[in-house]
Amino acid sequence: MTTLTAPHVLSGSSAPPPGTVVVGIDGSVQSDRALDWAVLQARLEHRALTVVHAAHLSAAGETLWMGTPGTDLRAVVDDLRATGRSLLAAAEARAVRADPSLVVRSVLSTHDPRHALTALSGDADLTVVGSRGRGPVVSLLLGSVSVAVSRLATGTVVVVRGEERTRRPRCVVVDVDGTADSEAAVEVAYRIAAQRHLPLTALHVVDDDRFRRTGVHLVRDDDVADHRELLSESVAGMRERYPEVKDELVLERGVRDQQLIAASHRASLLVVAARRRGPVDDLVHDSVVTRVVEHAHCSVAVVAAGSPPG
Repeated sequence: MTTLTAPHVLSGSSAPPPGTVVVGIDGSVQSDRALDWAVLQARLEHRALTVVHAAHLSAAGETLWMGTPGTDLRAVVDDLRATGRSLLAAAEARAVRADPSLVVRSVLSTHDPRHALTALSGDADLTVVGSRGRGPVVSLLLGSVSVAVSRLATGTVVVVRGEERTRRPRCVVVDVDGTADSEAAVEVAYRIAAQRHLPLTALHVVDDDRFRRTGVHLVRDDDVADHRELLSESVAGMRERYPEVKDELVLERGVRDQQLIAASHRASLLVVAARRRGPVDDLVHDSVVTRVVEHAHCSVAVVAAGSPPG
């Protein structure tokens, strides 16, 4: 198990307050999109925004620089921190321009960005990252960071993808598997759909690989009726809590990650649950979540099981 220490706070007078919206930035276009998403979410929920940048030398980069004749490693670190402070100042200004009433804090961490964001996620309402970043400080928020944070964070993580910017908002899709682990994901999906005035699709995938390959049903129609009932029961409470959300219940046969990725074509946000049941189940489930985070055609929210409602 990886032990995460608290990020070093080099900018700002105190640690971020509980319930803040945390967003990781690295100066790339992708992190700007993540920042814009986080600003809107913080405004919709009347929360403070915490902007995080990691001025950290990767192990490979550190070895390379230390092995280069004439390289002053301390000067490199100082430059990284100076660049980080500049990026944070620019991000704060961008956030305030979008919403002058927003309370914005910044954190400049010396840890690996995966560790910094994961550590901060514990007290955050949600944590937002870009899908891939190649900003002025190369490789600080790459796609591997978004995957790592979505797997390790203790709260909700939103991975903002660029495809969302190229089209009008469509809907929120939530993966409903009928387990207690997905309850928090369903609640997050309905809450965001209500806040952003979007319709919602509750999708339940019946694991039927033979149907995908041959068109012959592995799961009997009688069993499918049970799945439909499970889907309806899973969202009943949310329909009462968020009556303003126009929702649709959809049942599909096939392979779960493939059906979720296909559904992301018509979505602005795809919401899935992360869960921790045991080594084997974690391996199978995490591989599904990882493939969805890496290949979805819209932004993805990964909700840890047991995440408190907003």
